[in-house]
Amino acid sequence: MAISKEHFGKTKDGKEVSLYTLKNGKGMEAVITDFGAILVNLLVKNNKGEVKDVVLGFDKFEDYESNPAFFGSTVGPSANRIAKGECVIEGKKYQLIKNNDGNNLHSDYEIGFHKQMWTAEILENINGVKFSYEMPDGLVGLPGNMKVSVTYSLTEDNELKLEYEGVSDKATIFNLTNHSYFDLAGHDAGKKAVLDTKLTLSASKFTEIDSGAIPTGKLIDVKGTAMDFTSPKLIGEGIDSDWEQMTMVKGYDHNYAIDNYDGTLRKFAVASCDGRTMEVYTDLPGFQFYSGNNLSPLVGKNGVNYDVRDAFCLETQYFPNSVNESSFVSPVKKAGEKYHTVTIYKFLC
Repeated sequence: MAISKEHFGKTKDGKEVSLYTLKNGKGMEAVITDFGAILVNLLVKNNKGEVKDVVLGFDKFEDYESNPAFFGSTVGPSANRIAKGECVIEGKKYQLIKNNDGNNLHSDYEIGFHKQMWTAEILENINGVKFSYEMPDGLVGLPGNMKVSVTYSLTEDNELKLEYEGVSDKATIFNLTNHSYFDLAGHDAGKKAVLDTKLTLSASKFTEIDSGAIPTGKLIDVKGTAMDFTSPKLIGEGIDSDWEQMTMVKGYDHNYAIDNYDGTLRKFAVASCDGRTMEVYTDLPGFQFYSGNNLSPLVGKNGVNYDVRDAFCLETQYFPNSVNESSFVSPVKKAGEKYHTVTIYKFLC
């Protein structure tokens, strides 16, 4: 089906911002903007044929220039946390901004990938749009002139595919993710629908965290804990556990290690609510399951008030602080080495 483009607004410095809409023959739609390569809308039918937008976000472009919750954002170059904002790459120490309790979170709130204009290229042959961006050496504190792209495509199998690519002229971190907040009953359905979402995760271990949500380097077995989703369980069932690993972050905000990781694409999550089932696939070693514990009150689409636990995230990634933890798969790519990874959100009804 034809890919449409429309005006979405102007940045504070006068750059034109556009929306790109992908549709398939089954009534699914994905709307993405070239500001931040952000997923703005994701419309999906349920088993009754009812169409709902299942991602949180905003109606007005101006709100994405703020976007404190990273709604729908392409996050990078380094998603999640780096302890003390410090890392050593090829023997040289680099300092990133400390923006999260003395640590670095999501590279930079103001000049990370989610706050940049990307160049869009419509790809009719795959029903997709490729968004490209070049980040200059040192902009967020990391080395290398980086060239990155993320291609969104929508298939007739109701798969929203995100393909990330990158290369740098110096060794550096590539750890991009998408930070969409999902509520499968609709973006306006609220926390009850989220807590009533049935979730299964192919992850029998997670990375233990300290009080700053930095991994200790130890992998913990989920069996017998609130973290166990190896068989289907409602998100709300264990979210208020008094276990310290949960109370430190007020619910779920943990990196899970995907079982049998070997670098190939595999299904790691199944979430179901309101007659919609979402399967999530990645070729990365981990993902952050976040239950929106720190979601500050925000006015979103159609004037809806978003608040704590009104959505959940499944952010595919290299483990947090993996640049500093030798036992984790490294997110560092050498100069000229290509970065490539795929994440798929597939919907069944």
